[in-house]
Amino acid sequence: MKYLIFALYFLSFSLVAQVEITPVLKQQDSLDVDIFIAKNNFENTYYIKNNALLKIKDNETLSYSNIQLGQITSVNTYNPLKINVFYANLNTVIILDNRLAEITKLDFNTSQPYKNISHISTGFDNTLWLFNQDFQYLELYDYKTRTTRYKTIPVTSKVLDLTSNYNYCWLLTENYLYCYNYFGSVVYKLKNENYTSIKSVNENLVIQKDNSLIFYNYKTKQFLPINLPNMLISQFFVTNQILYIYNRKMLYQYQLKTD
Repeated sequence: MKYLIFALYFLSFSLVAQVEITPVLKQQDSLDVDIFIAKNNFENTYYIKNNALLKIKDNETLSYSNIQLGQITSVNTYNPLKINVFYANLNTVIILDNRLAEITKLDFNTSQPYKNISHISTGFDNTLWLFNQDFQYLELYDYKTRTTRYKTIPVTSKVLDLTSNYNYCWLLTENYLYCYNYFGSVVYKLKNENYTSIKSVNENLVIQKDNSLIFYNYKTKQFLPINLPNMLISQFFVTNQILYIYNRKMLYQYQLKTD
């Protein structure tokens, strides 16, 4: 009985103790860009400035710009060999290689059937997750064969954000946060508690709410606040337990301890 009491005590203590995550600041660098996109394991930094996508490593700078397509809406670098640049105004996606050379152009205005796309994200193989705003569903689209592999059930509220890895896709709407597998089936659905942006960390998520970040642990179903100093969060990115935060002047690099 005594051992049971001690076990319950330490269990309850660990549960109470794990109420937030305190990251460790590893590095901070001045950065003057319009939009910070990502930084990967190879120390490549991606950002947008003057409507051009730039990739920087050491002293080398690569650039991609296509003014005929208008303003860049989003960039996804999850697969650095197949970077997706989305131009929502012209309903077009450009896929770039690791040198920012154009591989494929997808003009959904000329696709059959026509697709009116508002958000995109990377899928596995040669696929993209597309949110079709005419039908209010996600499509897993194969851009090699120009066919849709799977479709999700339509959603009823406005889409705020979309993120993915090779196994899952997360769709944030004004009402709910949805997680889908690569067959387009719902894995889980959570109420949106004023969330505005999401980034995947393996099966987990980092979620922005107002000017704060929350870590969602998929296995434990816990929402853990990330204890950060008071700062503006213009953009953030997460990879391999490293959290990057850009505040329009500085890029901060934090080590996350989520175990």
